[in-house]
Amino acid sequence: MQVHVLPFGVLKDWLGHSGSTVELEYGATVADLLVRIANAHPGNSPRLRGIAVSVNAEYAPAGHILRDGDEVGLLPPVSGGSGPAAASVSDQPVVTALTHAVIAADNLIARAKHGEDGAVVVFDGIVRNQTRNRPTLYLDYESYEEMALKQMDSLSHEAVVRFGVRHVTLVHRLGRLNVGETSVLIVVASAHRAQAFDACRWLIDTLKKTVPIWKKETFVDGVVWAAGEPFPESVVVSGPETPNG
Repeated sequence: MQVHVLPFGVLKDWLGHSGSTVELEYGATVADLLVRIANAHPGNSPRLRGIAVSVNAEYAPAGHILRDGDEVGLLPPVSGGSGPAAASVSDQPVVTALTHAVIAADNLIARAKHGEDGAVVVFDGIVRNQTRNRPTLYLDYESYEEMALKQMDSLSHEAVVRFGVRHVTLVHRLGRLNVGETSVLIVVASAHRAQAFDACRWLIDTLKKTVPIWKKETFVDGVVWAAGEPFPESVVVSGPETPNG
């Protein structure tokens, strides 16, 4: 059988930018595929430690049995489409989007407000002019878009239920961003401020660990993929069944 492998982020640099088709025996698992890839790229096999794997845009464990035609994403730790619809945001519990356009933060914040809200908490993540004392020229964000949108929508709905807030807007920018531009905007509207603060913090912290979006930083003296935060143990493909595990 054949599966289509898509490396993302820094794994593209190590394993090749384009996707590839890999022949496997029927009944092969995600772990078997990683062994095959490690054998084909022995110098880079340690890079497969700590990654997550998706199958058809859903996280999959090492023991997941692959099927002919599956699309397998190789996802390094994450860094942290089209814009939100023009319809009334405030009447929807969740609005999520990936966009290559500038995020209109003020407009989205205003549209999220509702008469019953007692608080609106905003996280506006912006591109700063340096990282670890290295002057930054610009950032490039890329994503496994189909999977990222699913994850963003799932997280936002979970926040509404978990924290009892009324509304979440979650928008992430892709492509090239200059210093001072918004990369991610989270707007949480709620009757009470405590729930809104808690939900907003949980959303950005969880997004940075689980949503497949990667950041390449271009400095005056070089280019590097940003080191992502480790995946939660529930999605990391690691252990004795993985190469070098």
